[in-house]
Amino acid sequence: MAERKKTTILVIGGKKLNKEGEKIMTSPEECEALRKAFSGTHGVEEKSMLEILVKCNPADLTTFRKKSPYIFLDDECCFEKWDPFHMKSLEIEFLRFQRAVIQQTMHPWERDALLVRKSLEEKPPLYNLLIELACTRTSDEFLGARKAFQCLYSESVEEFVAVRVEGFQRRLLVALVSTYRYEGMRIDEAAIELECQKLGRAIKTDKKNEIENDDEVLRILTTRSKHYLKTIHKCYKKNYDSNLDEDLDDIQMLRDTVNCLCAPPIYFSKILVAAMSVCPTEQEKEALTRVIVTRTDVDMKDIAEEFNRKFGAPLIERIEATALGNYRDFLVALVKRGMAN
Repeated sequence: MAERKKTTILVIGGKKLNKEGEKIMTSPEECEALRKAFSGTHGVEEKSMLEILVKCNPADLTTFRKKSPYIFLDDECCFEKWDPFHMKSLEIEFLRFQRAVIQQTMHPWERDALLVRKSLEEKPPLYNLLIELACTRTSDEFLGARKAFQCLYSESVEEFVAVRVEGFQRRLLVALVSTYRYEGMRIDEAAIELECQKLGRAIKTDKKNEIENDDEVLRILTTRSKHYLKTIHKCYKKNYDSNLDEDLDDIQMLRDTVNCLCAPPIYFSKILVAAMSVCPTEQEKEALTRVIVTRTDVDMKDIAEEFNRKFGAPLIERIEATALGNYRDFLVALVKRGMAN
């Protein structure tokens, strides 16, 4: 086995130099800043990388690699090599800002059409994302996404969904992506009371299969207007002293449907909390970009208020503590703009 070449270090005037007289990285702050720049779960700290790396000589980089064992591994050939998993993760983090900018500049119809396709091509499929798209957009907005989907992929959203899911999921999702909901404020109080009772009877049986196979439950949730369903939500609370979405907790797809239709800020705040948790999945991290970009000009102020209520900290502060670099600055700027609207 080859012997590792040792670096001679001299201490002159309190500064550590190698044998060529070049200063090496000894500042714990510099090392830590560079490690943080390389270790993001939401972006990378480009400015720190630029300021520190351009000054680093080979000895500095050796010091950095040796002091970063969770980024670099000791190889049997006596050199520090990148951890393959961390290197792959870093490549994704470098792209996060780029992808956010692309999503921000994309036409909303095209963006949503791409997200529709992504929702069922992911492994496992993201049913909640498809529900989010179908239920939080206006009827005209989602109709535009359906048109864009046909232009991009030469098939309809309905057939794309129908051939990829089965059973209860197919019946719910196809109905949600097919509907063009009434956007007005007219409601029928007698019908609301009757349909509230139908929902209550179906849910209070405590039999999951019966709810999933109840045509009336699906009809109400997939065809009624958002204003109508919000009124049903209030009626249900009054009649049963519990929230409709909470009573559907065992059927996540129905709960997401109710929240997206009746209380989008609650739904999106939960998505943001998961995205900025300690160990988020890549799908959860991508949701941070999606929510900020797509809701900036819609209901960002309401989402930020709900996030603060649930998480106990302002949304902007949480982003600043979690994300890094240009990606962080971009998201914070969008949130500030959305909250000012």
